Amino acid sequence: MRPGAFTVAAVRAAALLLGLAGFGGTLWYGLDEPGNALAFGTLVALGELARRGAAPGEREPAPLAAAGALAYALLGTSAGTATTHGVLQTVAVVVAGGLAGIVPHIARGRGPGLDQLARRVLTVGFAALCFQPLYNSGAVTEHLGQGPAYALFLVLLLVLTALCDAVLGALTLRARTGFPYGPLLRDELRAFLGIGSAVCATGTVMALGVAAAGLWALPVLAVPLLLTQVSFRRYAAVRTVNRQTIASLARATEIAGCTPPGHARRVAALSAAVGRELGLSGTELTVLEHAALMHDIGQLSLVDPVAGGATALLPPEEQRRIALLGGEVVRRTGVPEAVAVVVERQADPYREQPPAARIVRAVNAYDDLAGDGAGAALGALERLRLGTARDYHPDVVECLARVLARGGGAGVTPAVPG
Repeated sequence: MRPGAFTVAAVRAAALLLGLAGFGGTLWYGLDEPGNALAFGTLVALGELARRGAAPGEREPAPLAAAGALAYALLGTSAGTATTHGVLQTVAVVVAGGLAGIVPHIARGRGPGLDQLARRVLTVGFAALCFQPLYNSGAVTEHLGQGPAYALFLVLLLVLTALCDAVLGALTLRARTGFPYGPLLRDELRAFLGIGSAVCATGTVMALGVAAAGLWALPVLAVPLLLTQVSFRRYAAVRTVNRQTIASLARATEIAGCTPPGHARRVAALSAAVGRELGLSGTELTVLEHAALMHDIGQLSLVDPVAGGATALLPPEEQRRIALLGGEVVRRTGVPEAVAVVVERQADPYREQPPAARIVRAVNAYDDLAGDGAGAALGALERLRLGTARDYHPDVVECLARVLARGGGAGVTPAVPG
């Protein structure tokens, strides 16, 4: 078994064992506070029902379910009465509610991935383990009371829970893709500032609201997060439309016969893989992907098309002229300025280029030179290495070689040994 596959299997197995332990413990000891369990289980189920499948770039497609699960894990009192449900019952209720809510999605073939479910179970178990034993022992009430210090304690636990979730997310993604762990963890932590912070804030407020007002607080406190979810989906839909527009513009060079079919898509996919290998952030990767899709759009301004669309074979002055034309075209499309800058600077000497332009230039040259077959691909990579004195950044070329060596370009460009 590959190390990556073992990691994914271990995470799933840990979540499965925790879930089974939760059900087993609840059946053995009985269900404490059935009303609370039913209310929070229903909230988790409704939150899962409200998911419509993860939109591109969406980290948490069921924020209401996640917030309800965290609130139950951090629930100490309900309407002033102390709770005693504990860690195992928390896990059992969250898993039962989640399974009830995802059944309709599974029936339509749009259920959540196993990795996502495992993260939810382990994250909630972590939060409950940090809170329930301390609260049930009386230590939290004795030292913190029920005032601002108690609320700050809940916030601290949620920060630790978010860190746990980010570590799990980066770990499974690292196992699946082979990308460096540090940048993946950084992206997961940055994502927390979006919908993740709303989930944690709502979970905290729900736990405090139920403690003060009882279960009637749940539907009231769920409304803001539902509105946030709707707004986030609209934002994600706008981003999807923008990407589709950019992809359509990129295809214009293929339709006009300026570049080979699939060239822009291959360059974009391989550039994104190299960018992740180099540790670019999520925003930088978005700019890189858009610039890679549109990197040849300057050829539409040429009177005489480039033979085969291979700009890497042109003299440096001609490459720079096409790049400047491309940057001007990109600016007229309304695409962000950062994308236009990458497009127009892709032909500059690499010491003067931003990182994204270095990647686009090297990957574009590789795709222009690789042709068909492993021999041609290896020859293209060697030509890039010979050009590291001026044209191609050495780090980018070596990252490209590593991505190709582990199959990161499978289905995009021929994989070659490093």
